[in-house]
Amino acid sequence: MASLFNKVVQLANSPKGKQAIRQATEKAQQLASDPKTKAKIEDARRRFQGGGKGGTGTGPGH
Repeated sequence: MASLFNKVVQLANSPKGKQAIRQATEKAQQLASDPKTKAKIEDARRRFQGGGKGGTGTGPGH
């Protein structure tokens, strides 16, 4: 398993790897600042935590 980790480290330290990381970071920041993405994340969080209007089927009477 250490050899796989070493390969990942080598890739991350290479010029191509650094460029890929930078591009992924920029894309993530764009998505994070998008209101539509924020709404999707909030909706998923509510459903996951059981706060959605539909319920999770774990409340009383189920």
